[in-house]
Amino acid sequence: MTAQVPHILVVGGGYVGMYTAYGLRRAARKGRIRVTVVDPRSVMTYQPFLPEAAAGSVEPRHVVVPLRKTLKGCRVVTGRVTGIDHGHKVAKVMPEEGPEYELAYDQIVVALGSIARTLPIPGLAEEATGFKNVEEAIALRNKVIDRLDVASSQPDPALRKSALTFVFVGGGYAGVEAFAELEDMARYATRYYDNIKPEDMRWVLVEATGRILPEVGKDLGEYTVNQLRKRNMDIRLETRLESCEKGHVILSDGEEFDSDTIVWTAGVKANPALAATDFPLDEKGRIKTLANLRIDGVDDAWTAGDNAAVPDLTSETGAYCAPNAQHAVRQAHRLAANILRVVDGQPPQDYEHKYVGSVASLGLHKGVAQLYGVKVKGWPAWFLHRTYHVSRVPTFNRKARVILDWTLALFFAREVTSLGSLQMPNEEFRRATRS
Repeated sequence: MTAQVPHILVVGGGYVGMYTAYGLRRAARKGRIRVTVVDPRSVMTYQPFLPEAAAGSVEPRHVVVPLRKTLKGCRVVTGRVTGIDHGHKVAKVMPEEGPEYELAYDQIVVALGSIARTLPIPGLAEEATGFKNVEEAIALRNKVIDRLDVASSQPDPALRKSALTFVFVGGGYAGVEAFAELEDMARYATRYYDNIKPEDMRWVLVEATGRILPEVGKDLGEYTVNQLRKRNMDIRLETRLESCEKGHVILSDGEEFDSDTIVWTAGVKANPALAATDFPLDEKGRIKTLANLRIDGVDDAWTAGDNAAVPDLTSETGAYCAPNAQHAVRQAHRLAANILRVVDGQPPQDYEHKYVGSVASLGLHKGVAQLYGVKVKGWPAWFLHRTYHVSRVPTFNRKARVILDWTLALFFAREVTSLGSLQMPNEEFRRATRS
């Protein structure tokens, strides 16, 4: 009797989920294993390119990777895992339509990632937007350009001022890059408005700590603050957002003003869906994980990325790996290799990677980087940022398309068109039915 082929269930299609399944796809095509990937979205978003997608430097479709096309040989289920009972090796799946059902497996990879870490701030849920997926990037780009249109057509000084005030909360990578890229795009766009000058806009970055971009070091963080302030951007360090009800922003330093655009990028936390599993969690809600990426004390279960507390073997202080793409991608490669080793009866190997450094874009031809302890600023850092991330984005198809976007931008002016109707595609038709 032929032994049953092991079924590997990958919960999540982000960095870890997609790259793990990508590493297993050949074995799946050969019939050595079966692989099923479950995620509410049918694409993986390469988040480091979201700021450039929002600024129009990269086509939004080119920063997402279609799972079914990329993971040939694997089954992709579009749905949400609502619970995992590893004792019985079943996961509950809620599809887009239809009733919930159970999916059995032999081994499981938990790659649920993270969600935005929010605070109970009045008005935040109603007025602010996040910046974790391509829909939010497109919507934010549309809104910034739409606010320029509104301000250009609005005679009321108060409404005009509110439309031209843009607030970003959070001084990490996502916040600073989105803040700088969109300001750079909006500054360029003002040349097409006869009654809006760059100095009419107000861009405010609110950060609760005393520094931004801690990953690139104190010196480059201070350099970034100085460069942004030279662009007349308002950087508020050691300041918190207290309220933003009805677009009225109140900061902890006492200042109050109105803003039509509020973006929340103040950190992430492990996906709360992990609470609906029987896996061991730490005090931050992450899965306790061994260095070989097995879940601590559990057989046939693996994890990595933002939802996992993975020991950093290169640290002398017992720290855990940082929740970033650099670790997630490399952990996924090791995780896929370890699963195949276990299937072949070999022991898994530990994950060990010394942090290379960080790169950040501050707009077109502007950036900061720290690689292997070497600090880089300006155009060279911006070039390193693009070079590194185009090497990391999965599949040759996406690499070629992103490079083509950049190449075309050398010969043609930036697009500064708002596709605002995408947010309300039926509004024009509804208006017609009422006439």
